[in-house]
Amino acid sequence: MSCCLLRLIDSHCHLDDDRFDPHRDQVIARAAAAGISDMIVPATTANRWEKVRDVCARGDGFHAAYGLHPWFIEQHQLIHLRELDEWLEREKPVALGECGLDFYQSRRDEKWQKQLFTEQLQLAANHRLPVIVHSRKSNDDVISLLRRHATIGGVVHSFAGSLQQARQLYDLGFKIGIAASLGFERARKLRAVVAAMPDDALLLESDAPDQPGTAHRGEDNEPAYIVEHLQTMAELRQCEVEALAATLNHNAESLFGIQSRL
Repeated sequence: MSCCLLRLIDSHCHLDDDRFDPHRDQVIARAAAAGISDMIVPATTANRWEKVRDVCARGDGFHAAYGLHPWFIEQHQLIHLRELDEWLEREKPVALGECGLDFYQSRRDEKWQKQLFTEQLQLAANHRLPVIVHSRKSNDDVISLLRRHATIGGVVHSFAGSLQQARQLYDLGFKIGIAASLGFERARKLRAVVAAMPDDALLLESDAPDQPGTAHRGEDNEPAYIVEHLQTMAELRQCEVEALAATLNHNAESLFGIQSRL
């Protein structure tokens, strides 16, 4: 079977992003043509929750998640946590997210970031939702907080850590989201993670419109492109593409509690 005939779940796609506004229908059509049956669409700020909901109202294959992303830390307020609690109760998303920690530029907002992340972990536990975690230059801090706060699991998306960190996250009930950065030759640590982790540890994601990968540099990323790094994952794991696709779909379905249109 050719890769283009596979059915796949994109476990992390910002389909609501304003960059898609002029051609969202075409992006969705190209994804469908590439075999993408379902997308998880995480929100990043309170003022984007409504747009994520509206985008996901397009059909059964679009699944919303709501959260407060650390990259936009200056936009978040305490009242947004109370509003998020109400939003989760009313909208019944598949996950809480995107949330987490980002110390790429500095640790200037570390205390506020950790407070927001911790309180969102508690909200996720209260609502029995998995967590979509953003972790940039912060894997050890994320692991430490996850150890201290009960969750029902989740995913650290676009993982960029070590095999040891991946195993620690797996032991905490978290899956490892694999994006197109896998295709770069310098991504040796990530390639080792993909090769070594158990079958039920991995998810496939685009992170569109960001992270377009080697074949689409300078372009906006699209869900359709995950077929390309699925092939790389299969090569690293020395398995058939079809078998890996089935495993990754099952992982996404079980984590997010979805019935995909496969």
